[in-house]
This record gives sequence, structure tokens and C-alpha cells, in this order.
Amino acid sequence: MNTPCPTGIQLTALDPRFREDPYPVLAELRKREPVHHDEQLGRYFFTRHDDVAEILRDPDYWSDPRKGREGGFARGYLGRGDEEPRLLMMDDPGHRRIRNLISDPFRPRAVEGWRDRVRAVVNDTIAALGDGEFDLIEAVADSIPTIVIADKLGIDPARHAEFKAWSAAALKVAFSPINDPEDVKQAEAAFAALRETFLSVIESRRRAPAADLVSDLVRAEDGGDRLTDDEIAAQCELLLLAGNVTTSDLIGNAVAALLRHPEQLQKLRARPELLANAVEEVLRYDTPVTDTGRIANRDVEIGGVKNAQGESLTASLAAANRDPEVYPEPDRFDIERADTHHQAFGGGRHYCLGSHLARVEAQETLAALLARFPRLEWVEGGSEYAANPSLRGFAKLRIRGEGPAARV
Repeated sequence: MNTPCPTGIQLTALDPRFREDPYPVLAELRKREPVHHDEQLGRYFFTRHDDVAEILRDPDYWSDPRKGREGGFARGYLGRGDEEPRLLMMDDPGHRRIRNLISDPFRPRAVEGWRDRVRAVVNDTIAALGDGEFDLIEAVADSIPTIVIADKLGIDPARHAEFKAWSAAALKVAFSPINDPEDVKQAEAAFAALRETFLSVIESRRRAPAADLVSDLVRAEDGGDRLTDDEIAAQCELLLLAGNVTTSDLIGNAVAALLRHPEQLQKLRARPELLANAVEEVLRYDTPVTDTGRIANRDVEIGGVKNAQGESLTASLAAANRDPEVYPEPDRFDIERADTHHQAFGGGRHYCLGSHLARVEAQETLAALLARFPRLEWVEGGSEYAANPSLRGFAKLRIRGEGPAARV
């Protein structure tokens, strides 16, 4: 007799097996039940590449949790009462309006203008590392994205640690179907502190604009339309929260993949021109965002299964990116893979606004790490994955690095 398909919490990082390695779980589900009715959490869970692509690229599906059915995943776990959702969960026309107003600073050409500053932050951070063991997450992967985005937002560097703590508290409950009341209380306090801080910065920039992202958002205009202070603050919160943890996870996952595949690490050292492709392969192979979702705006059939209007549709990006129908040897990590297309940044109108910045930060961090440490090693027993639903990354990742002097 077949055992039941994994379902509910078993499909989140709250489950130890899934947290440690979700890919066998997702492969089993894709093989046995690629459109899975997750009754525990009130959703349909999709694991095939083409089904996921269809969901993400349909412009009519909803994202606003308030539009989900009663008892469903979106309304029950993703919404915050009747509060207007942030950009990630907004629908048109509101989503289109906000996105049009804030997109310019995140276009690839504009982000390339940030690269020198990103490189300086990365080099300063990695130059401070000594030879020997260190936790890559604490010392590098957590620090760099926080400093970069806070710097771009014009936040006082002395407050970087404070912003990181608020970010961690808010994200702990953001996508989780199970939350401790004390965690919720701390998250609400973090959101309040972030909002108060950003409103103060916005007021200051309206009086005296500076060369930072908050000033860009204050000046942003589309056909006479401008952002309100509350809208700017909400987008700043989103940039800080969503941009930090996912880029931290990308950096950690990239280093882990290279250390677990030393032949690929040596190849990258010998051929640094493969760096950009290596980051794309990491995004496919071990995506920082395991799943995302939409809400059916109509009765619809996807993958041969009927979904009623209001149903929550969870698209597994991690499963889609390792679908053997699309990727030859999908579980093989290959920085020379010719087709590294992936859905790690979602798709359609909600395609990740900060995708190019994440790429730049990961590329610069890997390049600096390899230059600083001619020898990098995995420390056995020194890693632990974080229990963040919908995300995949390390809570700690201890590695050992030796610089040129250490080998003399």
C-alpha cells in the first residue's frame, strides 16, 4: 500500500525533513500527485514546471489574500486582517500604479550603477575576515544585503544592526502557517518601528532630497501621480524585508553548493567568466524562495485538475526548477549548464523587482570570497537550515577559509 503523499506542514520548512532537503519530497509529490490538494492548509500545490509557469504568468489571477475563500491558505495565513496588502500581494490597478512609480531605480542599467558601491561593501566585509573558521551567514551573507539596501535607502550606518533585528523579527512570521503569539507580538513591534523610522526619513527627504532611494521615491512621478508617505514607507519596508533574507539565502546557498561540489568550485576559480552563469545555476538548483502563490479569480482547470474561484494556488518554484521534463539531470549542479532559465524570481506582473540587485550582490560576494580565500572548506556539523516557510537558506553555515599567507 502506498504511503500518503506529503502534505500540509510536511511541504514547508517547519518540517525537519523538508527543511534539510526539500527536493526528494517535491520529486515524490511531482511523480505521484503533481497537482496536490493540500487539505490541511487549504490550497492546491503545483510541482510541474509548466503548471507553475502557467500560474505565474496568468495576469488575471489574484494575489490579494482578502480575495481568497474562507478557510483557504491565502486568507487564513497570508493576510493581515482587512489591511491593504503590500506590493507582493497587491492586484491591479493598485499594483500596476505602485510598480510603475518605483521601478526605475531597479532596472538592470540603474542597478549596474550600484555595482561599485556593492563591491566596496563586499570587499570591506570580507577583508575584515580572518583566516580560519567563521559563520558565513553571520559574518557575510546577513551583513552585506542589509548594508547595501540600508545604504541605498540613506539609513545611518550606525542603525544597520537595528534594521537587521527588525527584519528578522518581521520575517519570522511573514509566511508561516504556525506562529508563536510572542513572535507575532515582536513582529508587530518591528513593523511599527520600521514604519516610524521610514516616515521620519521620508519627511527629511521631502525637505532636503539626497542621493538615495528614498529621495528617488519621493520624486517619482507617473503622469502627475505620486506616492504618498505611507506608500513610500510600505515599499521601503518591503525592500528591506524581502530583499535582505532572500539575498542572504542566495549567497549562503551558492557557497554551500560550490563547497559540496568541489569540482565546480575549482572550475569557477579557473574560469571566473562563469560567475554569472554559476549564480543562475544556483538560483535554479537551490532557489532561495521555495514557493509563491496566486488565487484563482475564476473556476479554472490547471494540470488537468479543476480549481474553484477563490482557491489558493501554491506554485512550487523549487520543484519547477528541478523538473526532469525540462532540465536534463535536474539534481546535478553544473555551472556550465547551457540552459539555466529558472523561475526563482517568480513570473508575470509579480516578477521580483530586486532580481538584478540580488544577482549583483551574489556575484560580487562570490568573487571576493574566492579572491580572499584560495582555500575554502566545509566544516562538518557546522551548518543548520532556517525554519522559514516559503524560503530556503541557512541559519548558520560554518566554513574555513585560508588566505595566501596561510599556505606559505
